[in-house]
Amino acid sequence: MSVSAFFIPSFNLMGAGCLSQAIAEMRGHGFRRALIVTDAGLVKSGLAGRVAEMLGQADIEPVVFDGVHANPGCADVEAGLALLRDKRCDAVVSLGGGSPHDCAKAIALVAVNGGRIQDYEGVDKSAKPQLPLVAINTTAGTASEMTRFCIITDESRRIKMAIVDKHVTPILSVNDPETMAGMPPSLTAATGMDALTHAVEAYVSTAATPITDACALKAVALIAGFLRRAVHDGRDMEAREAMAYAQFLAGMAFNNASLGYVHAMAHQLGGFYDLPHGVCNAVLLPHVQAFNAVEAGERLGDVAWALGEPDGDARAAIAAIGRLSADVGIPPGLRALDVREADIPLLADNALRDACGLTNPRRASHEELCAIFRAAM
Repeated sequence: MSVSAFFIPSFNLMGAGCLSQAIAEMRGHGFRRALIVTDAGLVKSGLAGRVAEMLGQADIEPVVFDGVHANPGCADVEAGLALLRDKRCDAVVSLGGGSPHDCAKAIALVAVNGGRIQDYEGVDKSAKPQLPLVAINTTAGTASEMTRFCIITDESRRIKMAIVDKHVTPILSVNDPETMAGMPPSLTAATGMDALTHAVEAYVSTAATPITDACALKAVALIAGFLRRAVHDGRDMEAREAMAYAQFLAGMAFNNASLGYVHAMAHQLGGFYDLPHGVCNAVLLPHVQAFNAVEAGERLGDVAWALGEPDGDARAAIAAIGRLSADVGIPPGLRALDVREADIPLLADNALRDACGLTNPRRASHEELCAIFRAAM
C-alpha cells in the first residue's frame, strides 16, 4: 500500500449544545476580533446575532459579514476580505453551510497569503496557513466545516474553482444539531444527498484507504437510516444528530480520498447556472455510478449493503440511491433545473479540467461525459 495522508481539523465538537463549548475554546486562543462570515438568512433568523453575542461575552469583538451568496463568488470573497482588513480581525468564524464556510476559507487564506483567490485554484498552492478559522455548521451535508476543500465561483469564467489546500482546514469544527433544526425540508434533502455523494465517491475513489472506507460506509448507512426522517420532521433531534455524524464521516472520507466525476460535473452546473450543489449531485450520482460500475462494481455492491439492500450489487446500489433521492423530493433530472442540452459540450469540457475528477475509478472521454449529462437530463 502506498503512503497516504489523513487531514482533519485538530479539534472537533459534536452534539447538542456544543456551541457554548466552542466559544469557550475560542476564548482560550486569545482572539481579539473575529469576522463572522455568514449569510443574510442566518442574520434574519437571529442565529448570527446569538453567536455574535456569545463571542462578545467571551471578550471577542464580533464583526458580522453577511454578504455570502449561494455558490459564493470572488466578489463575495473580496468584500469580506475588505471588511476583515478594515476592522483588523485576527480570526474568522464561519457560520452556516458550505457557502459561508467556503467563503470564509477563501477570505482567511488570501488575508495571509495575499493576491486573489483565483491564484489558489488547484492543489496546495498557498505558502502559509490561513488566519485561524472556526467553522460552526448549520447544515448536514457539505462537511466544509472540516475539510481542506474550498469551492469558489469565478464569475468571469462561470465556473467553480476547486481549491484543495491543507492550509484552509479550520482549527475547530462545530456540529451542534440544535443549530440545524431550522433547516427547511428542501435544504435538508439537498445537503443530505450531498453527504451521500461524498461518501459514495470517496468509497469508489482510486485514493481510498481502509480509514476512508470505514468512514464512507458508516456515513452511507446513517444517511439511509435517517435522511428521510430528518426531511419529514426537522425537529427530530435523533435524526438531526445522526445526519450531523453522517456528513462529518463522509467529510472525513472525501477529505482524504477525494471525489469523482459527480462533483466535477456538478461544479460546472453550479458555476454556469447558479444551481444548488446538493441537488446537482443528487441528480448526477446514479448516472455517474452506472458509468463507474464497469470498474467499481464490487465497491458499489458494498454501498448497496450499506444502503440496506439485500442484493448487494451495483445495480441495487444505483436503484436505492434513486429511490432515496425521489423520497426526499429531489427533481428527477437536469431538465427540471433548466439545464440546456446545447450547453452540455462546454459543461463536459470544463468538468474534465476539474481536480475532483482525478480520482474517479473510471476515466471518461469528453463524449462519455456528454453522454452522462444527457442521461441525467
